[in-house]
Amino acid sequence: MQERGFTERDWVLFKNKIADWQESYIDRLNKEYIELLSEDANPSEKFWWLDKRIKEDKKKTGVQLEMSRSNLINNIISLISDGVISFENLEEFSEELKETVVFIER
Repeated sequence: MQERGFTERDWVLFKNKIADWQESYIDRLNKEYIELLSEDANPSEKFWWLDKRIKEDKKKTGVQLEMSRSNLINNIISLISDGVISFENLEEFSEELKETVVFIER
């Protein structure tokens, strides 16, 4: 069953991959936070930089997203835009999905 530029298989594949993508992204964020905390600055400055950064990062799809079929394409585009995944991560997905993502990204 094709639905809005993707197939049922795409939806299942996305549900199977999203947790690993998010874990990888959050691991990368944690390493960036460690770098931030290791900078030569006042402890209070580092604390408030980290606080601001975490507040911003929590809003990204790489950290949390609404799992629904209707958001699938938008979630994938956000994941690509935020650097969580690249277009190469969509290799296993249908041509319909990839074409839809490319079309909307333009």
